[in-house]
Amino acid sequence: MKADHVDTIIAQWATQRPDLDCSPMGVIGRLGRAKQIITPKLEDVFKQNDLSNIEFDILASLRRAGEPVTPTDLYQTLMLSSGAMSTRVDGLVKRGLVIRQASETDRRSCLVTLTEEGQALIDKVVEQHIENERHILEALTADEQKQLAGLLRKWLAANE
Repeated sequence: MKADHVDTIIAQWATQRPDLDCSPMGVIGRLGRAKQIITPKLEDVFKQNDLSNIEFDILASLRRAGEPVTPTDLYQTLMLSSGAMSTRVDGLVKRGLVIRQASETDRRSCLVTLTEEGQALIDKVVEQHIENERHILEALTADEQKQLAGLLRKWLAANE
């Protein structure tokens, strides 16, 4: 198997500090490098559709919910501040991708829902997104992808 950037770093540490077990760097370093490589590739699909990462996440969250959602639910799901969420939703409203509806049960609250245009856009973009992810992972077999997903699930379940 071909060496990667992290192998070089671990080898340098092994030379300079042979007393240290740097094996955790193999996992953590590769996760960090993977994020650096994956993020721009994901952003390319969003940019082609005139969306930011967070706008994609908002539209996808609304589509997955299948029903109107409160801004509070959205910002808690996406780990944004309420102000940041409000600004993003305002932009999506102006673009005609979502609407705000007054809550029937709470005058202080509203519900956010996709417009037909917003649903059509997210349906198109999520298909492109999944194909992009498939391409990003093509160096791994289906079994390797399943194994990696399982290991990451185990780690996340212990750390989230």
